[in-house]
Amino acid sequence: MIVTGCITSGCIRASVIDAFSLGFRVMVPRDCVGDHDDVAHAQNLLDVNRRYADVIDGAAAVAAIERWRASNDRGQ
Repeated sequence: MIVTGCITSGCIRASVIDAFSLGFRVMVPRDCVGDHDDVAHAQNLLDVNRRYADVIDGAAAVAAIERWRASNDRGQ
């Protein structure tokens, strides 16, 4: 699951933890999330990367989607 959006210290963090708890592999593109507070943003990205998700960049997220699409196309 790739999680993007606003408020890293709130909605993003909660979504990441919920997805992880449900057994999903979670990725968070650092350049596709944000927060009102730069310090809270940075601290939460460090914490979710340490515990629940792979923090990547947007290009890596797009590449992952393209790999999934290609593997699905081969299966048809």
